[in-house]
Amino acid sequence: MTGKLFIVGTGPGNPAQMTPEAEDAIAVATEFFGYGPYLDRLHLRADQRRIASDNREELDRAQAALARAAAGADVCVVSGGDPGIFAMAAAVCEAIDKGPQEWREVDLTITPGVTAMLAVAARIGAPLGHDFCAMSLSDNLKPWDVITRRLRLAAEAGLVIALYNPISKARPWQLGEAFEVLRQVLPAQVPVIFGRAAGRLDERIAVMPLGEADAGRADMATCVIIGSPETRIIAREGKHDLVYTPRSFTGESH
Repeated sequence: MTGKLFIVGTGPGNPAQMTPEAEDAIAVATEFFGYGPYLDRLHLRADQRRIASDNREELDRAQAALARAAAGADVCVVSGGDPGIFAMAAAVCEAIDKGPQEWREVDLTITPGVTAMLAVAARIGAPLGHDFCAMSLSDNLKPWDVITRRLRLAAEAGLVIALYNPISKARPWQLGEAFEVLRQVLPAQVPVIFGRAAGRLDERIAVMPLGEADAGRADMATCVIIGSPETRIIAREGKHDLVYTPRSFTGESH
């Protein structure tokens, strides 16, 4: 008889953006595995145990959680945002795929969450109103030339692009190079949205044209959204501008 394994996302960080389904899973579990800052967002009871680990230890964390669930514990693996987008759901599935048969028998529930690009988009308008894609700029698990090729092809296809993990101390140059790749394909006036900590007290949202986009505005808490040639800005007197991508494709660039 196995226990249960829940995989939840805390949302972008605002407690109001955590789903009731995730809260229900958290109430059931007794052991919590996750990156420390994400576990800090939870209000755990005295009988609930937290096992924190570094942000780069996803597979080890997944394996440890599966081992405890297979032994009969009710376990929760915690991600930020949505657990299925550049997060722990994929790590757990990978561990199950490569692990022992008993891990396949664990009662697994993955709850959807609010991911960063949705929170940033909601704060600024509707930049994801037409076709879009999401990419991670981290080259820890894929080569940089694959990243730049995908960026170029996405821009050529007219997709709005949401960038996760845009910059870090170990790779401070990559977002700037990504902008240079995109400038070879997209008009200089395409809007770029820097959405840091959307919905939290330290939120910062900025919009600037691609031709002037400054990679120094981003950190690892930032989701960067690059518009398509059809993405528009609506100026509003006394209120922040709205950025949106029309639902219908016209083929126009401006």
